[in-house]
Amino acid sequence: MPIATPEVYNEMLDRAKAGKFAYPAINVTSSQTLHAALRGFAEAESDGIVQISTGGAEFLGGQYSKDMVTGAVALAEYASIVAAKYPVNVALHTDHCPKGKLDGYVRPLLAASEERVARGENPLFQSHMWDGSAETLADNLSIAQELLPRAAAAKIILEVEITPTGGEEDGVTHEINDELYTTVDDALRTAEALGLGEQGRYLLAASFGNVHGVYKPGNVVLRPELLKDLQEGVGAKYGKQSPFDFVFHGGSGSSEEEIATALENGVVKMNIDTDTQYAFTRPVAAHMFQNYDGVLKVDGEVGDKKAYDPRAWGKVAEASMAERVRTACDHLRSTGTKLK
Repeated sequence: MPIATPEVYNEMLDRAKAGKFAYPAINVTSSQTLHAALRGFAEAESDGIVQISTGGAEFLGGQYSKDMVTGAVALAEYASIVAAKYPVNVALHTDHCPKGKLDGYVRPLLAASEERVARGENPLFQSHMWDGSAETLADNLSIAQELLPRAAAAKIILEVEITPTGGEEDGVTHEINDELYTTVDDALRTAEALGLGEQGRYLLAASFGNVHGVYKPGNVVLRPELLKDLQEGVGAKYGKQSPFDFVFHGGSGSSEEEIATALENGVVKMNIDTDTQYAFTRPVAAHMFQNYDGVLKVDGEVGDKKAYDPRAWGKVAEASMAERVRTACDHLRSTGTKLK
């Protein structure tokens, strides 16, 4: 199937919300990791989301120029061709973009989609994330108010992060402390500034103790039940049941019980990066250790071309990452839910 149209993406999110499941949003940095994500979705018979961060786009843009927009556009164009060979719908999303990178990433990509839509085409990406978590909530929402109508006009969904997620993501760092919990007042201020869909659809990355990166059990206290408080607090004021479409950030290492609670409370998208990075790299490390004298020209020998051919270790890396994506689909209850 082709990349999801705006209409299909909206239907995907609506079905997830109604069915209390979520789509894995898999960060990619290359054609190989893209194929791993697509393969995992296809094998799980799940639609899904592929996303690229500012750092991922810079990497994919090449180390000569490190141009984020080039990398993101290249991914979108490549995905539009290869995704058609997979029997699932996949939406394209740009991940974490802080204030200092908006002019070099999201705004140019929005402009490109505006031009495409004006020509009667679909947008380049189906959603973009504005990460204002390092700003005051007032400044965060002010910028969101500028971006939301532009996104809506280009048939794009905006994702906003209104309070910090702990840890580090592409250079944006937050301490692990009590600020990692969104309050009902934060959610009310968001609804007041951005509406509840009438100004344009948005996804809300609320914080309930989430931390990016790797952490051991017990180091972080997740409270996914907090999302219910946010839904009810805002829903009561506006007379709308479950008004928010939530995003689960910093989900690597979360328990199945924590994930299930988040799904019950309106999470429709869960970002997965750290776990898939490890799943991709682990078999590569094994290949290098197990074929040491083949991948290296040891003691003046010539090595083994079949061992150091990037396809040899690339194939096992793709298979391993695809398996982790399938597992994510199982945990998020999206397995077998693809649109027909």
